[in-house]
Amino acid sequence: MLELLDLKDLPGGMTVKVKVQPRAAKNEICGIMEDALRLRLTSPPVDGEANAACAAFLAHFVGVAKSRVTILHGHTSRSKTLKIDGISKAQFLDRLKTIIKD
Repeated sequence: MLELLDLKDLPGGMTVKVKVQPRAAKNEICGIMEDALRLRLTSPPVDGEANAACAAFLAHFVGVAKSRVTILHGHTSRSKTLKIDGISKAQFLDRLKTIIKD
């Protein structure tokens, strides 16, 4: 199932597509939808709160500073592409395997 994700290695980092569900009961990775990682976030989708929460949640998940996660596409959409500096695609997949079982 993890092979469906649209992950790309970049020099010094990687990109990942996510689909965000705002106003959830808790922050969590809840699976894969199409080619994107599905996230539930407690923050509302107003004034950039969900974007900030998305970046902060993924930074915490992979163990990098919040400043190393950037939203490349989808600032006003539930579908987003994020760039994460300081981690490779392989390292990201290793962390995901602890949560998502095939």
